[in-house]
Amino acid sequence: MSSETKPVLFHYSLSPYARRVSWYLTLRGIQHKQCLQPLIMPRPDLEALGVQYRRIPVLSIGKDVYCDTRLIIKKLEEQFPDGRLGATDGDGQALENLLETWSTDGGLFLNAVLLMPLDLPSLRDPAFVKDRSTFLTGLKWKIEDMPSLRGEAMVQVKRAFDFLESTLLADGRDWLRKTEKPTLADIHAIWLLDWVLDMGSLEDSIITEASHPKVFAWIARFRQALSHAKRRMEEMLVSGSEVLDALQHESFAQIDAEFDDSDPLGLEKGEEVLVWPTDSGSTHRDAGSLIGLNSKEIVLQRKTADNRFDIRIHFPRLNFKVVSAAHVQQPKL
Repeated sequence: MSSETKPVLFHYSLSPYARRVSWYLTLRGIQHKQCLQPLIMPRPDLEALGVQYRRIPVLSIGKDVYCDTRLIIKKLEEQFPDGRLGATDGDGQALENLLETWSTDGGLFLNAVLLMPLDLPSLRDPAFVKDRSTFLTGLKWKIEDMPSLRGEAMVQVKRAFDFLESTLLADGRDWLRKTEKPTLADIHAIWLLDWVLDMGSLEDSIITEASHPKVFAWIARFRQALSHAKRRMEEMLVSGSEVLDALQHESFAQIDAEFDDSDPLGLEKGEEVLVWPTDSGSTHRDAGSLIGLNSKEIVLQRKTADNRFDIRIHFPRLNFKVVSAAHVQQPKL
């Protein structure tokens, strides 16, 4: 990978998941390019790369494409190690992992979605509602049902505010790991709380600055730190065709992908496989040659849609399924 290679973030501005990665890049001062994507499918820029994965964000570094925010941030920590935001001690790493799981896998996101203001343009767009109805597992997008679900969702989101107010922030610390600036732990814990505040979901609710002063002050500090960091960043917007043309001359960011021959699935290196997420967006499956597999990561290699060059697509092992392509039929879309 050339020292001039800049990560490319494929995203749309309303995505709370994309904001996690964007915040990370900004707080780190990692100059990067942005390739803005449609709010709903299809996304021709990613299809041109050979990527079927439908969730946002996606990040490319050279000819390596990374899916899922958890893996994306992990790879940025590894490939840009100077000034990384993650903990180096066991206790700090444990806290980061627990906060990440709490905010992404604990049902908090679905409850936050149910608090979206009903006057948002996207919720009034039949195309958006139809798109998301095939995406989110366990949630049917019926606008008329959302008011009746709002009360319980508010209770669950309040529990998240209560948790931070009464534990990690209770002693008046500025940041969750008692650091001088925000770290990965703060990003993992704050993204959904900031999102519901930013949308206006908590207006006239039981969650207020008076009821949760420490959490609200922490969010204000984070926003201020982010605003200050943005002043150092250069905004670089690129089109999908520009990304594709540039990648043709790039190398792979990772030289080799680890392959565990003792993996319980018994898959072989070079075998044609399918990969898809199991928690949401499961109807879109990526096909390719399996070149990397361990307990944390799945790596496929395949051609771009125009067969111009090879790319590698990386997925986390958590909440993703990989199977031999010979044994599975693609779902009809």
